[in-house]
Amino acid sequence: MHHTSLIAILVAGFVLAFVFGAMAQKLRLSPLVGYLLAGVVAGPFTPGFVGDQTLAPQLAEIGVILLMFGVGLHFSLRDLLDVKAIALPGALAQIALATSLGWGMALLLGWSHGAGLVFGLSLSVASTVVLLRALEERRLVETSRGRIAVGWLIVEDLAMVLALVLLPALAGLLKGGTETSAADIWEALFKTLAKVGGFVAVMLIIGRRVIPWVLERVAGTGSRELFTLCVLAIALGVAFGSAGLFGVSFALGAFFAGMVLNESEFSHQAANETLPLRDASR
Repeated sequence: MHHTSLIAILVAGFVLAFVFGAMAQKLRLSPLVGYLLAGVVAGPFTPGFVGDQTLAPQLAEIGVILLMFGVGLHFSLRDLLDVKAIALPGALAQIALATSLGWGMALLLGWSHGAGLVFGLSLSVASTVVLLRALEERRLVETSRGRIAVGWLIVEDLAMVLALVLLPALAGLLKGGTETSAADIWEALFKTLAKVGGFVAVMLIIGRRVIPWVLERVAGTGSRELFTLCVLAIALGVAFGSAGLFGVSFALGAFFAGMVLNESEFSHQAANETLPLRDASR
């Protein structure tokens, strides 16, 4: 069955998600709880079927890309700027507080400074997928509170991009060694900021013109199939390119692609065309 591992994991994933999602709904819980349990059942730490450990994370990443792209379709650049006064300082303060608490707890447990920092950072970041799914279920994404929450998550994602790059550079200092200099840290920080800034600039300067233009031309053909394929190509292509060229996450790249596409007159049609795929891929 090795040659059909993709089919096997898709079948098992959909069946288990449906069964556990229906059970959660019956118990008046969010179906998301059932989906998470389905993932545990198909994981390597429970008996029975075990999903392919190479394919499963990639399929999950596709679901995250489509989810973040869909959120971006309902979230304009103006919405993001409107909540920056709350989301930016709030997210940074929350990250700093949670990281400090996790770091302190780790030191009390006898862990090293490096392990404590990683543990604190892990505690400081909310699950983007879970929170956005909960907001969508309650139809709060386009409310003022929903916009603040989405902006908050974007700030957290950007902060984690910086953290993941700086952690290797800080590893020597955290271990008490001298193999890492301040110049190395500043160099890593500068490169990361340059990449993230380059990505944002490309999306706002080039993407805002090219992506709506391409979608408009495809819509003019009158082919619904080509339109759907174009939307998926934009979502997946921008996400993959942003990760490969600029080092940002797939999720962040997909969100910006959706946000840029939001300015097109075909954004609502794009959202409707991709909705079934988004729901199924979660």
